[in-house]
Amino acid sequence: MSFMLNRRFFLMFSLVAALLALPISAPAASAKTILVYGDSLSAGYGLARGEDWAHLLALRLQQKKLDYKVANASISGETTLGGLKRFDDALRLHQPAIVILALGANDGLRGANLDTMRSNLERMIDTAQRAKSRIILVGMRIPPNYGRSYTDKFQSTFEVVAKTRRVPLVPFLLDGFAGRRDYFQADNLHPAAIAQPRMLDTVWKSLAPILK
Repeated sequence: MSFMLNRRFFLMFSLVAALLALPISAPAASAKTILVYGDSLSAGYGLARGEDWAHLLALRLQQKKLDYKVANASISGETTLGGLKRFDDALRLHQPAIVILALGANDGLRGANLDTMRSNLERMIDTAQRAKSRIILVGMRIPPNYGRSYTDKFQSTFEVVAKTRRVPLVPFLLDGFAGRRDYFQADNLHPAAIAQPRMLDTVWKSLAPILK
């Protein structure tokens, strides 16, 4: 029985890994890859397939006839530590020309050590740059109930990392609607479908200038 359960678990894990590896768009085989590497805010949590901003990005690239495809390796609940542990494999698998690094929200919500979060982000950026991938860092903010000192340092961490590593920064993924209840799902944490085009527009401001 134990062998059968282990075998089923292995097959299930392999299937999930294979699905995560699939690009979410199907342009020419020569197209360069943009890797979206985030948490539930980028994984499409609670949305129908095709509604999340990463899918909308793939559609925009096709509409503009830009020779890029999009692979979304975002996982709900992911932290910068979890992302760091699987980052090498993601780079080898997708060989991205551009990485949109959108991790850190769960670190903040869990009250994680922000120096550690900074180190994790920096290590991922350094790894991507050694692999000749361009990086866009996506910033986040957390509610004020975590205390002024912590929330300020959390927000500034993304700014510091972007500056020291000289990478483009999207200051706030939820810019323009964070205070609008109608733009969120029932949990009041995850953006609804109506918010996804705005999230794409926010990312696009930093992405468009580096597309070739």
